[in-house]
Amino acid sequence: MYGRVTLAEIDRRLSELGASLGCEVASVQSNHEGVLIDALHTSRADGVLINPAGLTHTSVALRDAIAASARPTVEVHLSNPAAREPFRHRSLISGVALGVVQGFGAESYTLGLRALVAYLGEPTHRVQTTS
Repeated sequence: MYGRVTLAEIDRRLSELGASLGCEVASVQSNHEGVLIDALHTSRADGVLINPAGLTHTSVALRDAIAASARPTVEVHLSNPAAREPFRHRSLISGVALGVVQGFGAESYTLGLRALVAYLGEPTHRVQTTS
């Protein structure tokens, strides 16, 4: 369902794509909600690309941190949550996101980064990816 591409490979692809698009990509990964929230609060990024994974459906705190950051945020998912179990059909994050890219495997990240950079326009300085 999620493919065979590792998170390290996704991060490498995003860094390379970011460089070609003229932006710096900083990646943060944690399974702990508070670490992700702290990263959003302390980030100096111009925009955020986030795969909230299981927190998509449960975390009001993560939603609030994204909203409070006031940064354009693109939500990404490897799979298509709408095509999965009913409890995955509702995203608490989508309502505070600029847009959502889902269902394209690892390409969801690169599509999301391209969209975010295009939205931010020139010059784009920093994008934070959070998983």
